[in-house]
Amino acid sequence: MSSLADPTGLKPVDKKEGLVQVIIETPAGSRNKFAFDPDQKIFTVKAVLPAGMTFPYDFGFLPRTKGGDGDPIDVLLLMDEPAYPGISVMARLIGVIEGEQIDGKKKIRNDRLVAVAEANHMYANVKKLNDLPRKWIDELEVFFVNYHNMEGKKFKLLGTKSADAAMKLIRQAEKAAKS
Repeated sequence: MSSLADPTGLKPVDKKEGLVQVIIETPAGSRNKFAFDPDQKIFTVKAVLPAGMTFPYDFGFLPRTKGGDGDPIDVLLLMDEPAYPGISVMARLIGVIEGEQIDGKKKIRNDRLVAVAEANHMYANVKKLNDLPRKWIDELEVFFVNYHNMEGKKFKLLGTKSADAAMKLIRQAEKAAKS
């Protein structure tokens, strides 16, 4: 018997409400990188960031999706307070950060959806990525570059796109998960 429910089977999108269901893996402010282990059906510590480096925002995934890297599609979630691994947070998409991860000679798309928690105060007026300062994207790129360097990989920011482009990416990731 499993001690936890398997979040990977949940619906990724609530079509009626127009929200996505984000499963938190790593909370904002954590040095620990958590990941859901589908075989054991638990969250495990995957890595630890170096001293002085923490995850700037909550990171999670959309269940029943498969991104370019073979994992469920990643979501960077803006919310008032950090959540906990395994928590489901309903959120509205504001865009996607398109990125390419280079591991040796292999190039892999590693896009991150960006969403705002439905229940929040600080980001209530953020409706699209352009509502955030350009410096926010620049700082996030630095985080991703350093994070991937730590894993022996390179990261290149390809650009940012709208919530509509993010929704198209979700549809592709849902199809990829079914095949």
